[in-house]
Amino acid sequence: MESIITDLGFDVLFKGNNAMRLLEGLLVALRISMIAVLISLPLGGLLGVLMSLKRKGIRFFGRLYLEIIRIMPQMVLLFIVYFGATRAFGLKLSPELSSLIVFSLWGTAEMSDLVRGAVQSIPRAQYESSAALGMNTAKTYCFVIVPQIIRRILPNTINLITRMIKTTSLVMMIGIVEVLKVGQQIIEANRKSSPNAAFGVFATVFLLYFLACYPISLLSRYLEKKANG
Repeated sequence: MESIITDLGFDVLFKGNNAMRLLEGLLVALRISMIAVLISLPLGGLLGVLMSLKRKGIRFFGRLYLEIIRIMPQMVLLFIVYFGATRAFGLKLSPELSSLIVFSLWGTAEMSDLVRGAVQSIPRAQYESSAALGMNTAKTYCFVIVPQIIRRILPNTINLITRMIKTTSLVMMIGIVEVLKVGQQIIEANRKSSPNAAFGVFATVFLLYFLACYPISLLSRYLEKKANG
């Protein structure tokens, strides 16, 4: 058993505090992604509702924002915000703040499109029926429209959250020491003593991301059953 662990490179996890360093790196990635989620979900929901209105100006700028964020890779956005803003505007943004800005912009764009599509998929007859029952716009959205929107966007929203967690690995490119960066440091430090460290370390990183994302997937299934039940 010991030889198998060594051959697969898992032995490096038992050297010093390497295993704890990986866990701490995962917590960094989770902190960035969860804060970005808390910012982007409400902002994306608001923008999605606004984009569903028959206001050409709002819809045009909302669509333009969405397409720009979607077309541009997150890594490029990170470089623009972290390096570009510093040189162009003299701003001293920390790597973590730059990451939060980028992931919040991305999450807001994706969430707004989910909400817009859900709002537009609701038949017009439901609005008319609510009005016929004497419900004003606020009550119509609160008791009729929003519950249906939540049920329709829930699976895709959970998918967006897991994507944001996994994509935070890009923040290593601007100097944040998250789980993937820690993994690379461990591999480099043990290159001679553990030639197969890459397999063990990256397999562990995979397992950590799985353990972080799988409970969210289970929560999605539970909430979906509750909503449909």
